[in-house]
Amino acid sequence: MKEKEYYFGTGRRKSAVAQVRIFKGTGKILNIAKNAEEKDAKLIDEVTEPLKMVSMESKFDITYIVKGGGFSSQAEALRLALSRAISKSGEEIEKTLKKANLLSRDPREKERKKPGLRGARRAPQWAKR
Repeated sequence: MKEKEYYFGTGRRKSAVAQVRIFKGTGKILNIAKNAEEKDAKLIDEVTEPLKMVSMESKFDITYIVKGGGFSSQAEALRLALSRAISKSGEEIEKTLKKANLLSRDPREKERKKPGLRGARRAPQWAKR
Protein backbone atom coordinates (compact mmCIF):
# COMPACT_ATOMS: atom_id res chain seq x y z
CA MET A 1 0.00 0.00 0.00
CA LYS A 2 1.40 3.39 -1.01
CA GLU A 3 1.44 6.18 1.57
CA LYS A 4 -0.51 9.34 0.76
CA GLU A 5 1.72 12.21 -0.33
CA TYR A 6 1.52 15.14 2.08
CA TYR A 7 3.21 18.40 3.02
CA PHE A 8 4.27 18.97 6.63
CA GLY A 9 4.63 22.14 8.67
CA THR A 10 5.55 22.96 12.27
CA GLY A 11 4.58 26.20 13.97
CA ARG A 12 5.46 27.60 17.39
CA ARG A 13 4.23 30.54 19.43
CA LYS A 14 5.15 31.10 23.11
CA SER A 15 4.92 27.56 24.54
CA ALA A 16 2.42 26.22 21.95
CA VAL A 17 3.57 23.81 19.25
CA ALA A 18 1.48 22.81 16.25
CA GLN A 19 2.14 20.08 13.70
CA VAL A 20 0.19 20.08 10.44
CA ARG A 21 -0.04 17.69 7.51
CA ILE A 22 -1.92 18.64 4.36
CA PHE A 23 -3.05 16.06 1.82
CA LYS A 24 -4.69 16.55 -1.57
CA GLY A 25 -8.40 16.29 -0.85
CA THR A 26 -11.71 18.03 -0.36
CA GLY A 27 -11.16 20.48 2.51
CA LYS A 28 -11.72 18.34 5.62
CA ILE A 29 -9.96 19.49 8.80
CA LEU A 30 -9.25 16.90 11.52
CA ASN A 31 -7.61 17.14 14.94
CA ILE A 32 -5.72 13.92 15.63
CA ALA A 33 -5.18 14.63 19.34
CA LYS A 34 -7.23 12.62 21.82
CA ASN A 35 -8.42 15.69 23.74
CA ALA A 36 -10.10 17.43 20.79
CA GLU A 37 -12.65 19.91 22.12
CA GLU A 38 -15.55 21.98 20.83
CA LYS A 39 -13.45 25.13 20.81
CA ASP A 40 -11.55 23.64 17.87
CA ALA A 41 -14.26 25.03 15.58
CA LYS A 42 -13.41 28.54 16.79
CA LEU A 43 -9.69 27.78 16.38
CA ILE A 44 -10.17 26.65 12.78
CA ASP A 45 -11.95 29.88 11.79
CA GLU A 46 -8.93 31.91 12.92
CA VAL A 47 -6.40 29.55 11.38
CA THR A 48 -7.69 29.09 7.83
CA GLU A 49 -6.52 32.59 6.80
CA PRO A 50 -3.53 31.29 4.76
CA LEU A 51 -5.82 28.91 2.83
CA LYS A 52 -8.29 31.69 2.02
CA MET A 53 -5.45 33.98 0.94
CA VAL A 54 -4.30 31.54 -1.77
CA SER A 55 -7.89 30.33 -2.40
CA MET A 56 -7.25 26.65 -1.62
CA GLU A 57 -9.90 26.00 1.05
CA SER A 58 -11.29 22.96 -0.75
CA LYS A 59 -8.09 21.55 -2.30
CA PHE A 60 -6.44 20.09 0.82
CA ASP A 61 -7.40 17.83 3.73
CA ILE A 62 -5.70 18.95 6.93
CA THR A 63 -4.71 16.97 10.01
CA TYR A 64 -3.14 18.72 12.99
CA ILE A 65 -1.95 18.33 16.57
CA VAL A 66 -1.58 21.30 18.93
CA LYS A 67 0.06 21.09 22.36
CA GLY A 68 0.90 23.61 25.08
CA GLY A 69 0.13 27.29 25.45
CA GLY A 70 -3.21 29.04 25.56
CA PHE A 71 -5.95 29.40 23.01
CA SER A 72 -4.59 32.36 21.04
CA SER A 73 -0.98 31.12 20.99
CA GLN A 74 -2.22 27.72 19.78
CA ALA A 75 -4.15 29.47 17.01
CA GLU A 76 -1.08 31.45 15.93
CA ALA A 77 1.14 28.35 16.05
CA LEU A 78 -1.38 26.45 13.95
CA ARG A 79 -1.64 29.30 11.44
CA LEU A 80 2.16 29.36 11.05
CA ALA A 81 2.34 25.57 10.66
CA LEU A 82 -0.40 25.62 8.03
CA SER A 83 1.31 28.48 6.16
CA ARG A 84 4.61 26.58 6.13
CA ALA A 85 2.96 23.40 4.87
CA ILE A 86 1.06 25.21 2.11
CA SER A 87 4.18 27.13 1.02
CA LYS A 88 5.95 23.83 0.29
CA SER A 89 3.31 22.99 -2.31
CA GLY A 90 4.25 25.84 -4.66
CA GLU A 91 6.67 28.74 -5.10
CA GLU A 92 4.00 31.30 -6.08
CA ILE A 93 2.08 30.44 -2.92
CA GLU A 94 5.17 31.02 -0.80
CA LYS A 95 5.65 34.52 -2.26
CA THR A 96 2.01 35.42 -1.54
CA LEU A 97 2.20 34.19 2.07
CA LYS A 98 5.52 35.92 2.64
CA LYS A 99 4.08 39.26 1.50
CA ALA A 100 1.19 38.80 3.93
CA ASN A 101 3.74 38.10 6.72
CA LEU A 102 2.26 34.66 7.44
CA LEU A 103 5.56 32.78 7.25
CA SER A 104 7.37 34.65 10.04
CA ARG A 105 7.41 33.37 13.60
CA ASP A 106 6.52 35.71 16.46
CA PRO A 107 9.64 35.44 18.68
CA ARG A 108 8.17 36.91 21.88
CA GLU A 109 8.44 34.50 24.83
CA LYS A 110 7.67 34.80 28.53
CA GLU A 111 10.61 36.22 30.48
CA ARG A 112 11.82 34.09 33.40
CA LYS A 113 11.40 35.11 37.04
CA LYS A 114 14.59 36.38 38.67
CA PRO A 115 15.63 35.79 42.30
CA GLY A 116 14.76 38.62 44.71
CA LEU A 117 12.02 39.97 42.44
CA ARG A 118 8.27 39.32 42.43
CA GLY A 119 8.13 38.47 38.74
CA ALA A 120 10.46 38.94 35.83
CA ARG A 121 11.06 42.63 36.61
CA ARG A 122 8.77 43.77 39.42
CA ALA A 123 10.85 44.55 42.53
CA PRO A 124 9.43 44.51 46.06
CA GLN A 125 8.20 47.90 47.30
CA TRP A 126 11.05 50.07 48.52
CA ALA A 127 10.81 51.61 52.02
CA LYS A 128 13.08 54.43 53.13
CA ARG A 129 12.55 53.73 56.86
